[in-house]
Amino acid sequence: MTQPGDRWLGVACGLGAGAMWGLVFLAPKMAPDASPLLMSVGRYLAYGLIAAALLAPRWRRVAAALDVRAWRALAWLSLAGNIVYYLFLVVSVHFAGVAASALIVGMVPVVVAVWGLEDPDAPPLRRIGPPILLAALAVVLIGRESLAREALERDAGQVLIGLVCAVAALLSWSAYAVGNSRWMARLPKISAHDWSLLTGVVTGGFALLLAVPAMFSLGGTTAEGWARLAGVSLGVAVLASIVGNAFWNQASRLLPLSMLGQMIVFETLFAFLYGYLWEQRGPTAIEIVAIAMMIASVIWCVRAHRPSALAAVEGDH
Repeated sequence: MTQPGDRWLGVACGLGAGAMWGLVFLAPKMAPDASPLLMSVGRYLAYGLIAAALLAPRWRRVAAALDVRAWRALAWLSLAGNIVYYLFLVVSVHFAGVAASALIVGMVPVVVAVWGLEDPDAPPLRRIGPPILLAALAVVLIGRESLAREALERDAGQVLIGLVCAVAALLSWSAYAVGNSRWMARLPKISAHDWSLLTGVVTGGFALLLAVPAMFSLGGTTAEGWARLAGVSLGVAVLASIVGNAFWNQASRLLPLSMLGQMIVFETLFAFLYGYLWEQRGPTAIEIVAIAMMIASVIWCVRAHRPSALAAVEGDH
């Protein structure tokens, strides 16, 4: 069972991860001429190179702590949480917009929290259920107006493709969040930062393989477009992949899975905040209410995991 100090530190790390990850929703808007595959390759090649450079001084020691099963886990986690997730997300943002994509991917807290209910340190559904439902309702509210507005401005077929890709991104990232948390628990000798860097190295290897088919999507990319893509790729690699993943892995170590899922709410909050800045507008009244509900759901979830609350539940049996 986690200690109160660990829980709040885990929440702070979850907030930091959300602040970094929210930037990925802006990336397709900042480099609109780049294909989804090219954006993924650019981001994860940069991530892999930076991760390899940072890990190089202690590579032998870190690699020696991993067996074949751990390397296999890193492979599928790199695909599910990075390559596959980001491909689907970029397509979704292109076709359905930032709000719709953030709306659907924002359901990750619900999926992960429900998934984690079977863990031994999870509180019962009657305690964790209300904040989960509150988060789900907040996500629906916060995207309602924006989704309706973007659906009117876009082709219905494109919006549908974007929504399907957002659901695929939701499932892919949920699988990553659960698998990553459980694998880190099995490898306590590997620090959260080193696990993030190992994921980056493996992801960079996959990105290198995808570089060849990505070349066919170059089209008429201009020198300015290449410079913009390079800047966006480097920025997202450092902030979202290196810094954001390190924050998330630390949160994964400090929080139970049923609570960890709620931390992804911060990604949705920051995605909308950055979207407001990009669109140069403020939130509507409904969006303000939804944001308050999201914050309340996280605080409620933290309180449901207090030792006193869990002891009271155990006393009921």
